Amino acid sequence: MKDIKEILKERILILDGAMGTMLQQYKFTEEDFRGERFKDWEHPLQGNNDLLSLTQPEAIADVHRKYFAAGADIVETNTFSGTTIAMADYYMEELVYELNYESARIAKMVADEFTAKEPNKPRFVAGSIGPTNKTASMSPDVNDPGYRAVSFDELRIAYKQQVEGLLDGGSDLLLVETIFDTLNAKAALFAIEEVKEERNIDVPIMVSGTITDASGRTLSGQTAEAFLISISHIPILSVGFNCALGASQLVPHLEVLSKKSEHAVSAHPNAGLPNAFGEYDETPDQMAAQIKEYAEKGLVNIVGGCCGTTPEHITAIAEMVASYKPRKVSVFQ
Repeated sequence: MKDIKEILKERILILDGAMGTMLQQYKFTEEDFRGERFKDWEHPLQGNNDLLSLTQPEAIADVHRKYFAAGADIVETNTFSGTTIAMADYYMEELVYELNYESARIAKMVADEFTAKEPNKPRFVAGSIGPTNKTASMSPDVNDPGYRAVSFDELRIAYKQQVEGLLDGGSDLLLVETIFDTLNAKAALFAIEEVKEERNIDVPIMVSGTITDASGRTLSGQTAEAFLISISHIPILSVGFNCALGASQLVPHLEVLSKKSEHAVSAHPNAGLPNAFGEYDETPDQMAAQIKEYAEKGLVNIVGGCCGTTPEHITAIAEMVASYKPRKVSVFQ
């Protein structure tokens, strides 16, 4: 299969859209989340989307198929909360390796189907590594600013287990995404480097932060440039931003990354900003028209969608960027 770096020299690659948005359309009940295997679980499981890789694997495969059919080159595994830290909410820490392995296996199976049909357009699987629900550099307690809910080492161990499952299941890339606390991301990147060293392998790493508001900073207070500098010691494939903002609001931050980074630049924004009901109203055409600015300015190498995006959004984005050259990446030349 063609190396992804070679393909990135030729064209802008397309990442998939939101998994959660698609799964909401199935209207799964508590019983659906439980399936036969977890029907007697003592705790509520509805909302644990990662678990659906075990209890509703056909639905997960179907979502991946829809995104590949829409034009995606890369789909993300259904593992955004696939760490012991996040799974503790459901008392499912013991299942973490299996959840990551199965999610990657399902995505890889579907990717292989599409690659076999179109060998000139190989499809890739990115193991999705979310931020967890705890922060290593900030206190959750305003009255005790020195308190930390999680340590770097606890994060490193949790991420390492996730990475092993994702790689064993067949992930081609690893995507550390929606980073709001760079210390958490550093723990994930450290864990990935550990696994690479232990297994004597190389795996491309995508890193994607999230700008949380109009101040242009991550939740832990970093600007786009500071975020870039703080992860620059790790050999990565791409750096970018996702979530939190719509496509237009990301432009100035992508301009900073594009100018300062020697790596590929990625963006997968939300379908606009959420309305009063927490829903996303931006149509595929509206979103694609905004992403056109990324392509015209030569800011990106990889684009896709986050919250509120669907296969229709991905098709519109893919068609929009098809005629544009990718941003030149110095390390690929």
